[in-house]
Formats: sequence, C-alpha cells, structure tokens
Amino acid sequence: MLSVRMDKWLWAARFFKTRALATRACGLGRIQCNDQPAKAAREVRVGDMLQVTNEGGDFQVEVLLLSEVRGPASVAQTLYRETEASRELRLKVAAERKAMRQFEQLPASRPSKRDRRRIIQFRSGG
Repeated sequence: MLSVRMDKWLWAARFFKTRALATRACGLGRIQCNDQPAKAAREVRVGDMLQVTNEGGDFQVEVLLLSEVRGPASVAQTLYRETEASRELRLKVAAERKAMRQFEQLPASRPSKRDRRRIIQFRSGG
C-alpha cells in the first residue's frame, strides 16, 4: 500500500470519530498536507506533514505508517509522530484554558422565572 485517502487515514489515526467528520473537516479547510489545503480524496503517503485542526487542538504530524482500518488507540498512535513544537503549543493552550476557569464567575443559583424570560427575550432580539 503506497497511499491512502486522506479521510480514511485521519479516521484510522483517530483524529476524528467518523469518516464523515474527517471528510467535513477536509471540506472546511481544517486539514493541510505539506502546507496546502487537502481534500478528502487526496492521497496520503509516508513522510507527508499534516496540519490537523479539530476539537482536540491543532496537531502538526508526520505520517509514519498507512492504514485503512481503525484499530485500537495504541495502534493508531504509531501511524504518526507529532512535532515537539505542536505538542508544546497544545499543552500551553490547554494550561491557559484551565487557568481561565479559575477566574470565571459562576452564578450563585439557577435563573429565576423572571430572569429566564429576560434571557429568552434577549436571545430572540425582541
């Protein structure tokens, strides 16, 4: 096997839960292969550098192995190698997000009926 479809590889490497989500991410331009936007049908080869943006963060990975089947997470992690810069940046962003929760003020209680009506009125623009 010399190449695999982009959406299949992203699904097999467990970047996305379904192939449909991987295809959608490609269509939205969230996947780049060698600094070019990648379509779902683009062929992935060993040695390609991918920039993957998903809910887990931004990943910059090098393709090490190809697979068309989704296996366990331990096998999926052997398909790629994440760059050190990418790993550090993701950890930094996660730490910042965690630190921001400390300064977040949560309401003392649930909104009252009157407050809920005002929220609904505000959201509807009326």
